[in-house]
Amino acid sequence: MDRLIDIQKNEDILPQYQNTPIAKLLQYHNLGYTFEEYQNAQLLIGMCMDNRKHMNIPDNFAYIIRAGGANMRYSEFKVSYAFSVGGVKHMALIGHNHCAMVNLVDRKNLFVDGLVENAGWPKKQAEDHFLQFAPLFEIGGELDFLCRETRRLRFRYPKIMIAPMMYLVEDNKLYLVEETEE
Repeated sequence: MDRLIDIQKNEDILPQYQNTPIAKLLQYHNLGYTFEEYQNAQLLIGMCMDNRKHMNIPDNFAYIIRAGGANMRYSEFKVSYAFSVGGVKHMALIGHNHCAMVNLVDRKNLFVDGLVENAGWPKKQAEDHFLQFAPLFEIGGELDFLCRETRRLRFRYPKIMIAPMMYLVEDNKLYLVEETEE
């Protein structure tokens, strides 16, 4: 996590994001800026479904798509909708530490047992379900996946400004990610 840029003041926001909805997101969430009123969404936030994360933003400011690991692959129609019909031109892709989509194989028994006990599934059906879908949703390391997914989305939507961010559950803050060339 040594590639995280701590946003403690407005000047910490990278120049390319200054005066954009991405900067506004950081100002609202991290810096406590007073909320403005919005009639239309200014950006799309793609983030994990994890219940420990909450955005401090005004009403109507953003579309939010939550998917395990901030993996937008299976939400692309919704992403496209926000850009096309919603007209937003900025996206914050927000991963977080301690993500349960990392190393899913370690959670197989918990997953299977939970479907059996909580949802009433037969054990074999729950195991087959896990084996079918876990490989699709495994993200590997949080930061590496976030950067790969950002690059993929930028290639897919070249006119959209996409900022990779990490949310640390310990302090509930957003951090910009220093990107490296790969």
